[in-house]
Amino acid sequence: MAALAPLPPLPPQFKSIQHHLRTAQEHDKRDPVVAYYCRLYAMQTGMKIDSKTPECRKFLSKLMDQLEALKKQLGDNEAVSQEIVGCAHLENYALKMFLYADNEDRAARFHKNMIKSFYTASLLIDVLTVFGELTDENVKHRKYARWKATYIHNCLKNGETPQAGPVGIEEDNDVEDSEDVGAASLPAQPPPPSSAAYDPSSMPPSGYTGVQIPPGAHAPANTPAEVPHSAGVTANTIQPTPQTIPAIDPSLFSTVSPGDIRLTPEDFARAQKYCKYAGSALQYEDVSTAVQNLQKALKLLTTGRE
Repeated sequence: MAALAPLPPLPPQFKSIQHHLRTAQEHDKRDPVVAYYCRLYAMQTGMKIDSKTPECRKFLSKLMDQLEALKKQLGDNEAVSQEIVGCAHLENYALKMFLYADNEDRAARFHKNMIKSFYTASLLIDVLTVFGELTDENVKHRKYARWKATYIHNCLKNGETPQAGPVGIEEDNDVEDSEDVGAASLPAQPPPPSSAAYDPSSMPPSGYTGVQIPPGAHAPANTPAEVPHSAGVTANTIQPTPQTIPAIDPSLFSTVSPGDIRLTPEDFARAQKYCKYAGSALQYEDVSTAVQNLQKALKLLTTGRE
């Protein structure tokens, strides 16, 4: 992947997108698709904040150059050329990172890479807004991940032992009001490439039940959890959980005359999205999620209802 031209200094007005841009830089080699959408989010958000001030216009112009260069390099990648594929790719990546951090949290393995993974997951869920409004599940994941990153960081900073798992957060406690909550003290550099702590391809499956995981967002099966050497904790191997295949709804097999159902363009788009989620879930051997989404698509196409 060719190096991108550097950006000018970040204008103060764009402070709220500095961590999204840092995440983009961290993923230029690790996952260029993620890097592309992080920059696209930063561009769209920056345009809304200030597109008239000379320093902001100059910054956005250079950022646009980076986006065009990236799009040219990734031109044959479906995750860039097709929004539905891109959305599924980014959502899977964000939720795998979330699941890794949640597993470490529940095992009371508190370290900087876990904090960074929680916070980065929340940033990537921000980025999902380039595809439209977030689902309720993703809003909950973003709020929880950002709160957890702040809570654990502050505990470690003050020499306190964090309480593991989803405790202490209130539904009406909006931790998203601060754009940079807990971020100023997060690690400025990503973990080294050899560390599995920050590599979504090596994130373990999760028993997390506090928040419903969106379709296609599960981590790869049969993958051991690894802890950074600096954490001072022995790595544990998590055995894959036996999968329960959901029951097939018999009504889906009933024949319906094509003339009886009138589908809108939005219906076709939703059905296509369910199919993409199913395909993405199968990449991670998640049969249950794949079956659920295929059933949703089939029901929508045969009944016109979800």
